[in-house]
Amino acid sequence: MSQQHMSPPKRRGRPPNQLAQATILKAAHDILTEDGFGRLTVEAVAARSGVGKPTIYRHWANASELAMAALMSGDPGIFAEGGTSLRSALAGQMRSLIQAFATTRGRQIAMTLAAADPESEFTKAFRNQVILSSREAGRAMLLEAAARGEITLQQDLEVLLDMIYGPVFYRLLVGHRPLDTGFADSIVAIALEAVAASPQS
Repeated sequence: MSQQHMSPPKRRGRPPNQLAQATILKAAHDILTEDGFGRLTVEAVAARSGVGKPTIYRHWANASELAMAALMSGDPGIFAEGGTSLRSALAGQMRSLIQAFATTRGRQIAMTLAAADPESEFTKAFRNQVILSSREAGRAMLLEAAARGEITLQQDLEVLLDMIYGPVFYRLLVGHRPLDTGFADSIVAIALEAVAASPQS
C-alpha cells in the first residue's frame, strides 16, 4: 500500500505579524507606564521590544500613534465584544475606554490633548487610534445586532455613532463632569432606546 503524502502540522500560536504587533505594544505600554509619554519614541520602543523600526512604522505612522495604541492596549478587552448582547458588548467597550483614560497616563494624555493644536500629530493620532477605532468597533457591534434582529437601524448610523462616542470624548476633553462606569452605562442605555426592536420584529 502506497504511503500518502502527509502535510506538515500547522504551527499554533499567533502569526508572526500579530506577534510582532503585540511585542511592540507591550514595550510601548511599559515605557508609557514607567517613563511617561515624553519618553516614548520609536527608537526606544524598538530597543526595548527587539523589533526593528521599519516593522514599527508599517503599523504606526509615528510615536504619537503608537502611544495612543499602547494606552488602549492596556486593557485587551477594549475593542472586544465583552458579552453576547449588544448592551453588554457596547457597555463593556465604553467602560474599558473610560478606564483607560482614568489612569495616570490617560489623564496626562487627556490634558495634553486639551491644549494641543487640532492639526498636530498628537491630535491626529488620538482621532485615528482612539476615536475612529472605537467607532469602527461600535459600528461592527451595531450591524451584527441588527442582523440578528436585536435592534432596528432606521436612523443615520453615523449620527448614532456620534451620539454614543461623542459624550465620552466631550467629558474627557472638557472635564466638566466625571468619567465613570455609571456614565458609560447611561450612554448605552439611552442610545439603545433609539434603536430598540419593536415587539413585532
